[in-house]
Amino acid sequence: MKIQEKRKTATIQNKEKRIEICEEVDIAEAVSEALVSAKTAGFSLTRQYMVAIAVSELATNIRNYAGKGEITIRALERETEKGIEIVAEDSGPGISDVEAGMQDGFTTSDGMGLGLPGVKRLMDEFVIETEPGAGTRITARKWN
Repeated sequence: MKIQEKRKTATIQNKEKRIEICEEVDIAEAVSEALVSAKTAGFSLTRQYMVAIAVSELATNIRNYAGKGEITIRALERETEKGIEIVAEDSGPGISDVEAGMQDGFTTSDGMGLGLPGVKRLMDEFVIETEPGAGTRITARKWN
């Protein structure tokens, strides 16, 4: 199943960071890299933290639900805008009901069920590709 919203044409720059997510320290590394990338793209402090929070949620989901995966952070450019693309990928169990997973308060664990809907609200573009038993790929973009 795929949910796609507000996807616009963008050029991916050569600046890319890949962080393998297995342990809690990896989540911290991904958040740190997100902050640096957003700052480099000229984002305000508030927008830098919006990107960092989104990365924290996505990386935490990878660790908690798939066990391991990867966060990729890319610099983007579109006409006069700069942006950040976050790709969270894993080969875990996938999301069996994406629509339910995008509802505030829905959870399959003891969490608050705010992670994915929160990431969608924080970012400008948000796409989920998932297949039960085959993993999940989430692409989120923020423009400056």
